[in-house]
Amino acid sequence: MNKKKFHVTFAFVIILSLSFYSGCIDFYQNAAIYKSHPIKINYHINYGYYINVSGEGKFTVFYECNLPEILKGTLNVEPLNKNSYQIISVANNTLIQWNESNIGTNNLIYGVTANVTAESFLVNSLEGNEALSLMEIKINHYEIYDKYCKKQSHENITFINPENSNIKSIALKVLNDANSNNSFTVAKNLFIWLKENTIYQIHQENNIVQSAEDTFTKGSGDCDDLSFLYISLCRSVGIPARFISGFLIEENNDIISSVGHAWVEIYVGPEITSNGWIPVECSCSADIKTELNQNFGVENVYHLRLFEDDGSDESLKTYMSGPKVEYEKNLEISMKSFIEVTGYSVIKSSELIVDGSGNRSYK
Repeated sequence: MNKKKFHVTFAFVIILSLSFYSGCIDFYQNAAIYKSHPIKINYHINYGYYINVSGEGKFTVFYECNLPEILKGTLNVEPLNKNSYQIISVANNTLIQWNESNIGTNNLIYGVTANVTAESFLVNSLEGNEALSLMEIKINHYEIYDKYCKKQSHENITFINPENSNIKSIALKVLNDANSNNSFTVAKNLFIWLKENTIYQIHQENNIVQSAEDTFTKGSGDCDDLSFLYISLCRSVGIPARFISGFLIEENNDIISSVGHAWVEIYVGPEITSNGWIPVECSCSADIKTELNQNFGVENVYHLRLFEDDGSDESLKTYMSGPKVEYEKNLEISMKSFIEVTGYSVIKSSELIVDGSGNRSYK
């Protein structure tokens, strides 16, 4: 099964080093101090599809474009094509939907334009003492547990599989070794297992999303693959987990670009965050301590959300679908996705400081 067309187009080679500010680490009074990096930025982004039609005849475009979201900051969003659109909600996501018919040669654009002011989101402590226990989640938040602790499939492939015997066996071992039922602690230890036993590696030979079982067996995968495996590990021991996808804004030698990206959220309870969910970045490559400090319970300014999984098979189907054009035989249709980032500026930069007790802050 091919990845969602929209996602594949933008998922160019991400040699992930989301630990972008890990190059300089000083240890002072038992604290890790990471070099200054942007924690508040502003930029403008356009994304969507160009659809070019030549010839004579009738055609209809059907496209659902996810609206962007950020955990912390502000957004100003508008559709690029203001004809025949409506705002809809599908599988926990807000989208702009076009269902537009035309005749003859046309050069059309469908998508979103947004001005984004993003701030880094940070769970202040790596200890998670106030997180719910696994049993408290199951008993007191059963609706969330029921939605986000089961298998998910699409086109007869089970991509998220907490029932797989190998995955479940490893997750139970990590749970037993943790000697704790604290959801935050267990999820953190599962994150460590993922980092110690898998590597980030794109599979350029195809655009096929791997199942969690395939990634477990191979020990490698891209952002989608590693996220599906981590979700499966968490769900197999009763930690609700969901798939998040969107864009990663990249800054390289003053050139700003964006690529498709995927990561995870896990549910550990409302005493940790207002809605109980925390972000986890599964695709970086750094030492374990740096990975924990920078990517567990952190969503930096370069993440822009487009899709949030609702735990259903229909949700995966929505994620893996693109625009559709129905047209008469004497027409020629071409579609090309696009993403443009302009007006990038850094509003604030700070050091990330992690003390010996796991408390994190920007200073």
